[in-house]
Amino acid sequence: MHYIGFDIGSSSIKASIVDVDSKQSVGLASYPDTEMSMISKKPGWAEQEPEDWWKYVCEASRRVIKKAGVDKKDIVGIGLSYQMHGLVLVDKQQKVLRPAIIWCDGRAVAYGNESFQRIGKDKSLRRLLNSPGNFTAAKLKWVKENEPDIYNKVYKMMLPGDFIAMKMTGEISTTISGLSEGIFWDFSKNELAGFLMEDLGIDKNLIPKVHGTFFDSGHLSAESANLLGLNAGIPVAYRAGDQPNNALSLGVFEPGDIAATGGTSGVVYSVSDQLIYDQKSRINGFAHVNHSQDHTRIGSLLCINGTGIQYRWLKQQLAPELGYDQIEKIAQKVPVGSDGVHVLPFGNGAERIFENKEVGSHILNVDFNRHDKSHLYRAGLEGIAFSFVYGVEILKQLGSEVNKIRVGNDNLFQSRVFSETIATLLNCEIEMVETTGATGAAQAVGFALGHRKSIQEAIGSSQAVDVYMPLPDRSVYQEHYASWRANLDKFC
Repeated sequence: MHYIGFDIGSSSIKASIVDVDSKQSVGLASYPDTEMSMISKKPGWAEQEPEDWWKYVCEASRRVIKKAGVDKKDIVGIGLSYQMHGLVLVDKQQKVLRPAIIWCDGRAVAYGNESFQRIGKDKSLRRLLNSPGNFTAAKLKWVKENEPDIYNKVYKMMLPGDFIAMKMTGEISTTISGLSEGIFWDFSKNELAGFLMEDLGIDKNLIPKVHGTFFDSGHLSAESANLLGLNAGIPVAYRAGDQPNNALSLGVFEPGDIAATGGTSGVVYSVSDQLIYDQKSRINGFAHVNHSQDHTRIGSLLCINGTGIQYRWLKQQLAPELGYDQIEKIAQKVPVGSDGVHVLPFGNGAERIFENKEVGSHILNVDFNRHDKSHLYRAGLEGIAFSFVYGVEILKQLGSEVNKIRVGNDNLFQSRVFSETIATLLNCEIEMVETTGATGAAQAVGFALGHRKSIQEAIGSSQAVDVYMPLPDRSVYQEHYASWRANLDKFC
């Protein structure tokens, strides 16, 4: 038997088929081959067509089945991971009413901030763990105020993963974890945040029925099964946002466990058994995949906008002809601290870790007689690593434990300069695991369907492909990190 998992991103759709017995992926595929487009009618807007997601899911499904060479009759369950914080609106006929307002769209900030002020900082943070900010609830308020004709036709609002589940099964539902990422969940009462919806003037009836993350939420219809190349009747048994799902894929479930990614932006995701929130709103707290009323597990998500995008920019400007592995070898020739050159990597808009200030990116201390491209490469990597350390220090101040960091084998953590800098400064091990979000979503089905006794058993013990240990010369790294922090303070 096999499970199939899908990861619905804003760049592409990824699919993985996992063998039930071995828990290992036997096939991976993605679609489309080029990055998905975004609709941006005004500055700060970002939209995508939900029906495009569905079309690409169907193509990715057929691709991965063919690639894995498995019989569709052997696929017994479906898991979904999806881009967080998006808003999809449908009418009673399940017709999409407008393009989805996705995670990086900033139009609703003012509505969230105004609600935050009306409700009050203490009440909002204590019960929602967040400010309404620019999350899904605020985006729905924007539609109500700016597109009333559309709002009046809305039957249900959904997150991106809810929409794909609807297309598969014909049933509309959501999850506690999903509602928490949209800032619709009241953690103090373990129920829908009625006080927020009342403040925003949003009808509670627009929220779909709610169930857990691991739940048989409907079965594949004959029409959808034909489009996906699967058998009708397969249950959609697991659904989670991409960052909680990434943590699940890496085996991050308990306090002290941290997952991190270093893609276009950087994310540090720690798990706590407390309802952690930040008075300065530098982090966001969501219900983790294994959260329940009697088993508190909160994922504290800290995002750094200017990470991989900055390193890609350096590569494009200085060495477009080189691969990242070649740049890494050049950077390793430069000593720790990059001979005094520092890079602040915050050139991708306002940074939440600085209370939404636009710090900007800066290259500092360049000596035209001593420094060359190699120093910029290393300083770029160190600057991003330092920003991760800065972020983890915030999490630790708020009560998060840091025992081990787990990462995937597909981003900045492939760089030894980058990873060893973080491991050494935080004095913790970084374990790199060969997995993907789509694979984790597929593995999670095993627990949802009762084939495994626990989530941990369903995921299994993924083999580490690399481990970065703290280096002995920690004082050298601390000296240069302190210098970097001093430069950062000048701009904050």
